[in-house]
Amino acid sequence: FEGLFMAYSDRASFSYLKSFRRARVYFPTSDEAARARVELHLKEFMEKELKVYFVQVRETLDPHLRPPTPEKQFLISPPASPPVDWEPITEQHHVNYDLLTALAQLSPGEPHELIPAEGDKPSIVIHVCEDTPEQRAMGLEKPRIVQTRRPDISES
Repeated sequence: FEGLFMAYSDRASFSYLKSFRRARVYFPTSDEAARARVELHLKEFMEKELKVYFVQVRETLDPHLRPPTPEKQFLISPPASPPVDWEPITEQHHVNYDLLTALAQLSPGEPHELIPAEGDKPSIVIHVCEDTPEQRAMGLEKPRIVQTRRPDISES
């Protein structure tokens, strides 16, 4: 196998990637690599067809990556100072105690008007329901929510 590629450069080096069933061949010049790719691509080797790919390496003097443009960078991580015109958002309380108090004062069987009707807009009314005597006498329980069964694991 190595002899096929060594015909194009005696300084070619090889890296075998066994888990991928691949080999990577390094040539000293791009001309040698291009010639090997053109001539060996789809060539039959040990009853298999070779697939040869050419990777162009960018030559740069700076070995470091350039940072991204600073546009909207403050969304990724907090900046040392906030962007211009930034204002903090005041968070609301996690528990609305006024709402909980109002709900606790509702009594079953009585309608409670939340928002009165205005012009062509309807009112919003809550009707708190309670179990009827028939339901209590029958001993009907609330339906139980059954957890969805996990699918069987197929052994392959």
